[in-house]
Amino acid sequence: MAEDTRQDKRANFSVITEHNTNGMARTSAVASSKSGASKKLVIKNFKDRPKLAENYTEDTWLKLRDAVGAIQNSTSIKYNLEELYQAVENLCSYKVSPTLYKQLRQVCEDHVQAQIHQFREYPFFCSKMNRCWQDHCRQTIMIRSIFLFLDRTYVLQNSLLPSIWDTGLELFRTHIVSDGAVQKRTVDGILEQIELERNGETIDRSLLRSLLGMLSDLQVYKDSFEERFLIETNRLYAAEGQRLMQERDVPEYLHHVARRLEEENDRILSYLDQSTQKPLISCVEKQLLGEHTTAMLQKGLSTLLDGNRGTELALLYQLFSKVKGGLPTLLQFWRDYIKSFGGEIVCTPEKDKDMVQELLDFKDKMDNVAQNCFTRNEGFINAMKEAFETFINKRPNKPAELIAKYVDSKLRAGNKEATEEELERILDKIMIIFRFIHGKDVFEAFYKKDLAKRLLVGKSASVDAEKSMLSKLKHECGAAFTSKLEGMFKDMELSKDIMIQFKQYIQNQSEPSNIELTVNILTMGYWPSYTPMEVHLPPEMVKLQEVFKLFYLGKHSGRKLQWQPTLGHAVLKAEFKEGKKELQVSLFQTLVLLMFTEGEDFSVEEIRTATGIEEGELKRTLQSLACGKARVLNKNPRGKDVEDGDRFNFNNDFKHKLFRIKINQIQMKETVEEQVSTTERVFQDRQYQIDAAVVRIMKMRKTLSHNLLVSELYNQLKFPVKPGDLKKRIESLIDRDYMERDKETPNQYHYVA
Repeated sequence: MAEDTRQDKRANFSVITEHNTNGMARTSAVASSKSGASKKLVIKNFKDRPKLAENYTEDTWLKLRDAVGAIQNSTSIKYNLEELYQAVENLCSYKVSPTLYKQLRQVCEDHVQAQIHQFREYPFFCSKMNRCWQDHCRQTIMIRSIFLFLDRTYVLQNSLLPSIWDTGLELFRTHIVSDGAVQKRTVDGILEQIELERNGETIDRSLLRSLLGMLSDLQVYKDSFEERFLIETNRLYAAEGQRLMQERDVPEYLHHVARRLEEENDRILSYLDQSTQKPLISCVEKQLLGEHTTAMLQKGLSTLLDGNRGTELALLYQLFSKVKGGLPTLLQFWRDYIKSFGGEIVCTPEKDKDMVQELLDFKDKMDNVAQNCFTRNEGFINAMKEAFETFINKRPNKPAELIAKYVDSKLRAGNKEATEEELERILDKIMIIFRFIHGKDVFEAFYKKDLAKRLLVGKSASVDAEKSMLSKLKHECGAAFTSKLEGMFKDMELSKDIMIQFKQYIQNQSEPSNIELTVNILTMGYWPSYTPMEVHLPPEMVKLQEVFKLFYLGKHSGRKLQWQPTLGHAVLKAEFKEGKKELQVSLFQTLVLLMFTEGEDFSVEEIRTATGIEEGELKRTLQSLACGKARVLNKNPRGKDVEDGDRFNFNNDFKHKLFRIKINQIQMKETVEEQVSTTERVFQDRQYQIDAAVVRIMKMRKTLSHNLLVSELYNQLKFPVKPGDLKKRIESLIDRDYMERDKETPNQYHYVA
C-alpha cells in the first residue's frame, strides 16, 4: 500500500514541476571483458536539483492552509488529499520543513484559542467540552494524515520537536484544559456525575469515559482530577462509615461495604484510569473498614459466631484481609471470644452434666468457622488451639474427670447412639479435647476406675472400641501412660486361660461342685484400689474359693490372693408360679436371695446379720430387689426407700417375659467424697513424681540453685504444678536427708549421696 502511494506521488510531482525532465543520465563502460578484469561504473551528466517554480511555496501553503481550515470548520476540502500530501512532500524536499512546521502550528494554535470562547458559558458544559475534544482529535488526525511526510521526516529527525499529534494535545492542554475556569467546570461536572451515580442515579458513563480519557491523554488526569476525586471520596465514605455504623447491624454493614467496593471497582473498569484503582480502593477500605475494625468486632463478632453466620463471617474475613491490621485484630477478638465462651462452659458447675458434649459441639463449630470462613488460616487455627488450652485448664481437674466419664458413657454396653464408625469419630473428637488438658493423670485415674467396671461387669460395648481408645491414648501420651491400662486388659486375657485350666482341675476332683465359679485375677498395681469388705458367704462358695486358692497358689507360689466381693456377680436359678427364671445379679444380691431358700420372711436387721453386708450397701441391694422394675421380693410396708424395721418375703407371683433377667444393682451416685478421694490419690501420685524428679536432677547435677532446679522440674513434669508445691517437696526431701542447703548460700542445694 505504501509503495503504490509513493509511485502515485512521484507522478503528481512531475505534473507540479511542469514536466521538467532534467534528471540523471547513467552510462556504464566496461574497462575490459577479459577473464578476471575489474569492472568500473561511470556516471556522467549529473545535473543540479531543479528549481521550484516562482511562488510555488506560497501558493502551496495557501492550499494547505485552506485544507486545514476546512478540516477545522468541518467543511469540504477543495483539493485532492493525495495532491496535498504530495505538496507537503515537495516542500519538505526543498528544505521548507521548518517554516512549514511553524506555520502549521500557528494555524492550529489560532484555531484552538478561538474554541475556548464558544463554550465557557454553555449550560451543558461537559457535553460541549466532550464534543470539542472529540472534534479536536478527529481534526488533528486528518491534519496529520496530510502532513504525514513532515511528521515522519523533519519532526522525527528533531527530537526536541513534538509530533503533530503531540502538538495538538499540547495546544488543547495549554489553551483549553489549563484554563482555570474550564478545568474547574470540567472536573466539577465529572465529580458531580460520579456523586449522582454513587447515590444510585443513572449517568452517561461513556461521557465520563471520554472526558477522563481526555485528561489522561493530556497528562493532567492526576493533578486536575484524581487528587480532588480522592479527597471527595475520602470525605464521602468517612461520613458514610460513621453514619452507617450507628444505624446498621454488622451483617448489613458488611454487605454494604462489599457492595461499595464492587461499585468502585466497576467504575475503574468503566471510566476511571487504571492508575486510580489502588488509591481509590485503599481509600474506601480505610474509611469503611480500617476506621471501624475494633468497633465492628466489638459490636458484631460474637453475634455472628453465636448465630453461626458463615456467609457473613467469610465476608468479614475477606474484607478485613484487605486492610492493614485487620486480620491481627480479628484474630485477637476470635481468640478472646473462644476463651470467654469456652470458659463459661468449663467454669459453670451447673453445666457439668453436659460440659463435654458442649465442648465437642463448640470445637466442631469453631473448626467449621476456621476452615470454611477463615480459609484455614494457620494463625487462626493456632489461636483457636491456644484459646481452648487456656480456658479448659481454668478449672483444674474437673474437665479431665468429666471427659473420662464421657468416654465411659460412649464405651459402655447399651450405648446405641452410634455405629462403630460413628463411635470411632466421636473418640477422635474426644482426643482433640483431651490434648488440651494439662492434668492428664487425673483423666487416667477416673478412666481406669470406669474401665475396671466395664471389664469386670462385662459392660464394655466393644473390645475393638476399647483397644482403639487405648491405642489413641498411647499414641498421644506414650507407653508409660497406658502401661497400667494395658495391664488390665492383659489380666482379663490371662484370667480366661487360668479358668480353662481351673475347669480341667475341677473335673479331676473327687467331689465336683454344683456351683460354676469364674475368677478374674487382677494385678493390684494395675487396677484401682478397692476397699476390702468382709461378707458371710455360703459354705459351698467358701469351699470353692479354697479349691481355687489351692489350685492357683500351686501354680504361682509366693503370690497372695485377696477376694473382692464388691466386684462379684452371679446367675441364680429361681422358681416362681409362672415357671423357672434365671436371675443375673450381683454377689450382694445373691447373698440376700439365697437367704429365702432357708426361710420366707426376714427383717433388714436379720438380713444384715446373716450376710454381713454394710448397712448402706444392703439397703441399696434390698431396694433393687424389692422396689425396682424386677421385684423378686416383697417389701412390707411398701415404699421406694428401705428403712430399718422393714420386712421382706419372696415374691412367688413374680412375672417377666424374659427367661434370663438382669437385676441392676442400684448404684450409689459417686459422692463428693469419692471424687475427692480419687483426686487425692492423683495428688499423692504427683508428689511421688515430684520427689523422684528432684532426686533424679540433683543426683545428676550434684549442686543447683533453687531457680534452676525449679526450671528443670517444669521441663520434666507432665502435669501442672505450683511453685509453692515444689518448694514443699524440696523441703520434705531436705528433711529426709536426700539433699541439703548450702551453708553459705541458702538458695543453693547439694545432693546427699
